[in-house]
Amino acid sequence: MKTIQPKNVDAYISDFPEEVQQLMKQLRATIKKAEPKAEEVISYGMAGYKYNGMLVYFAGYKNHIGFYPAPRGIEEFKKELSAYKGSKGTVQFPLDKPLPFQLITKIVKFRAKENLEKTKLKKK
Repeated sequence: MKTIQPKNVDAYISDFPEEVQQLMKQLRATIKKAEPKAEEVISYGMAGYKYNGMLVYFAGYKNHIGFYPAPRGIEEFKKELSAYKGSKGTVQFPLDKPLPFQLITKIVKFRAKENLEKTKLKKK
């Protein structure tokens, strides 16, 4: 990566090799389609999406794309994500394998619903 702190998601993605950029653009489109109201941000030096709070992040690495749907997003889809390396709040999608776009869509929708419910509870 060239940019220390990119100004926006376009700048963030442009710092990666072309083949990684293509994957990131597809991931970005999947997130936006799953939650069109999500606001794009750069947070913690990664691409992030906000909708009633932080929704998900993604980041590029040498051999994978890190996807960060928070611990609840990992926990809820533990079985489907078991094929990937990860930890409490992250999953690693290898660059040499297709990204699981349907699963990513489900996770983003789950997180959006979860954030919306938290917002409604706070307003009560």
